[in-house]
Amino acid sequence: MVIHYTEYGNKSAPLMVFIHGGGVSGWMWDQQIRYFVNYHCLVPDLPEHGGSRGSLFSINESAIQLAELIAEKGKGKTVIVIGFSLGAQVLIAMLSKIPDVIDYAMINSALVKPISYKKLLLRSIIWTHPLIKIKAFSKIQAKSMYIDDNYFEIYYQESCGISKEAFVRVLDENLSFSIPQNFKNVSSRILVTVGEKERGMMKKSYEDLVNSNSNCKGVIFPNVGHGISLAEPEYFNEFVKNWLSDEEDWRMPREKRLSAAEINSIV
Repeated sequence: MVIHYTEYGNKSAPLMVFIHGGGVSGWMWDQQIRYFVNYHCLVPDLPEHGGSRGSLFSINESAIQLAELIAEKGKGKTVIVIGFSLGAQVLIAMLSKIPDVIDYAMINSALVKPISYKKLLLRSIIWTHPLIKIKAFSKIQAKSMYIDDNYFEIYYQESCGISKEAFVRVLDENLSFSIPQNFKNVSSRILVTVGEKERGMMKKSYEDLVNSNSNCKGVIFPNVGHGISLAEPEYFNEFVKNWLSDEEDWRMPREKRLSAAEINSIV
């Protein structure tokens, strides 16, 4: 398996790796790449996505390949890895395999509770897969993921290029994932996030992750669903910068912060 990746920024600076979600590719991080120009940014395309179409996807194999790449590119550097959705699952698997390589890990919207009705859902996907080639349908999907008009065409073209078999394989991996046993031993500084408007299963996954490792801290982003980095890129970028800078109020700008009571009412 060969993972395609691109590099940006200052190659002598700390390494910042961005792992995209399912159904998109590295372009979802364009707004972050433009912002973090003082870092050595590494943006891979997961197998069966973007420039890595020639390899079959699995979370475990993707984690192994990315771990090797990060160990090579991040040698002697501070390593920061940010993953979203499917990419966040790969990040969790990677942390469990190489707990001493990644210094900062940001796990955004990771599903870690296997879906009991997975087989039924996969069967329905097989029948609805042709809909992705209908632009009107793709626009609805794109809107739900906060993909704006600037990126719709690349999203649409990549969606049309995903075979039914690949789509089912990726979704099967996504719906089957659970927290690896070794995750509890990871010593990285870990931030787990979820959107306030995400589904209950995502919020339960968030809670399980925060409780699974004493190094995990959690943040619920208010008024947003699945995809904070696309929905509010400027806010997300500032948030990551503050988190990395160890500022006292890194968890949430005052105007955005939820009270403890509000958080408890969501989770």
